[in-house]
Order: sequence, then C-alpha cells, then structure tokens
Amino acid sequence: MTFFLPKENDLYGYFGTLYGLIALWGGIWGLLISRHWGGMNSLIGKALIMLSLGLFAQEFGQIAYTYYIFVLKIDVPYPSIGDIGFFGTIPFYIYAAILIAKAAGVKFSLQSYTNKLQAIIVPLIVLGFAYFTILRNYPIDLSDPVGTFLNFGYPTGQAIYISIALLAYSLTRNILGGVMKPKILLIIFAFFAQFLADYLFIYFHNNYYPGSILDYMYVIAYFLMSFGIMHFQTVLDKLRSVH
Repeated sequence: MTFFLPKENDLYGYFGTLYGLIALWGGIWGLLISRHWGGMNSLIGKALIMLSLGLFAQEFGQIAYTYYIFVLKIDVPYPSIGDIGFFGTIPFYIYAAILIAKAAGVKFSLQSYTNKLQAIIVPLIVLGFAYFTILRNYPIDLSDPVGTFLNFGYPTGQAIYISIALLAYSLTRNILGGVMKPKILLIIFAFFAQFLADYLFIYFHNNYYPGSILDYMYVIAYFLMSFGIMHFQTVLDKLRSVH
C-alpha cells in the first residue's frame, strides 16, 4: 500500500522501536511536575499523574511489540499482551480528563438547555465518527471475544475522554482564562492524536510493519502529550510570579 513507508528500509524499522522513549520521557516529567502541583493532594497533580501513567502504559505496549518484532522475529499479533498497555491508557486518560475538568471549574451541572445539548451532542459526534469510519466494519465475532472487545473498546473509550475534555473546555470557556486555556487545548490535541493513531492501527493492523506511517502517528501523539504535560510547569511558574 502506498499509505506506508517502504518496508525494506530497516532504519525506519529500528526507529519505530525507539519512539516509545518519548512516552517514557513524558511520563517521568509528568510525575516530577505533579509534585510541584501537590501530587495526589491536588486535582491538577493527580491529573498529571494519570496522564503520566497513561504514557507509561503506552511504553509497556511498545516494549511488548518490540519484543515480538526484534526478539521473537514474528509479526505482531493482534490482540497481544501489548494491548494490555495500549488499552490500559484509556482509563487513565478518562480519569485525567475528569480531574482537569474539575480543576478548571466544571461542576458538570447541566442545568441550562445549552449545556444539556452539548453534553449529548459532543459524545455523539465523536462516537458517530468512530462508528461510521471503523466500528461498522467490524461485526461482533464471538469466536474472538478479545479482538472484538478491543475493536469496539478502543474508539469508544477514547471517545469518552475526548468528549469529557471537549465538553469541559466548552462549558468553561468563560472561566478558563490566561495561562490555563492553551495548556488544556494541548491535552485535547494530544487526545485526538492518540485516537487517530489507534484508529489507524486498528484499521490497517493487518498491513502494519515497523517504521510505517503508523509509528509516526504515535510519535506525534506521544510528543503532544509530553509537550502538554510539561507546559503545566509554565502554568505553575506564572501563577507563582503573580503572587
């Protein structure tokens, strides 16, 4: 398929095994920065820890895939043990999105008609995109329960944390001023990049090989999340400078 980079270039293959270090690097920084926010004693601190754990889970998945490819020298099975890490990112990101929303002032009180409408439309748009572009192509196969669960679980779970983040940003657009607003947008972009990378992997997993464009999609996703996490340190620095 012309969608992918040339298979015969081994440099791309080995590069594909290294980009997981971006996730590891971002996760470590997230834990360090979370301490400055109060760690588990604050909403932002806990959110950063959850985002870091999500990146560590991605790193676990990448290590598992690397083992399959370069140690066992076999095509990566799907599903595999690596999906424990990849899918494990979803609950961490969902909880992080909820914590960030609460820290931004969202109380999830949907009293107004507009807020109720947004609470319905935003998740439906994301889930609708996931269904009409990928889920409808995967019939429920009871002979492969794990694969079927992952095919539906990945986009559905990611739609949840994307929806929470978008809904939180929308409902707090008049509250999120100054330094916080662009940082939360970075996290939203990272969520979208992760969704797109996983979406493309599920769709093209039968044609996957190390160094394909799918690997570069994960590079972008990990970079955006790491970049977004690190920028919470600049928020803290600016808040301290005010006081």
